[in-house]
Amino acid sequence: MLDLSTCPCAGSTLDKLIQPAILAILDEGPLHGYRLAQRIGKLPMFGGRKPDVSGIYRFLKAMERKGIVVSSWDLSKAGPARKAYQLTATGRKCLARWITTLDEFRRAIGVLLKVARKRAAPKSGA
Repeated sequence: MLDLSTCPCAGSTLDKLIQPAILAILDEGPLHGYRLAQRIGKLPMFGGRKPDVSGIYRFLKAMERKGIVVSSWDLSKAGPARKAYQLTATGRKCLARWITTLDEFRRAIGVLLKVARKRAAPKSGA
């Protein structure tokens, strides 16, 4: 039997939106990877579930290779050295494009919801 809590229908694949989430949070200013993961976990699309921190670091590395983010070492005396990530000008352009893309998705999802609700409505006389 299908476990609906792990089915994509429960929204478990929304982690595909991790890149725009990273961009939106880093647009506020530089953050260490772990703190970034904590902030992402508070977004409504994660429903309070902690995102995969190692996956976020993989995204950050890939984004750095593409010039979307840059990192620098924070050598504060308050703890071990940690990398802090921040957006580049390219990253801000990428975020702007994501906003357009997400707006397009939202409109398309609205249409899909109308169709799905109409199809799922109880049929009279059945």
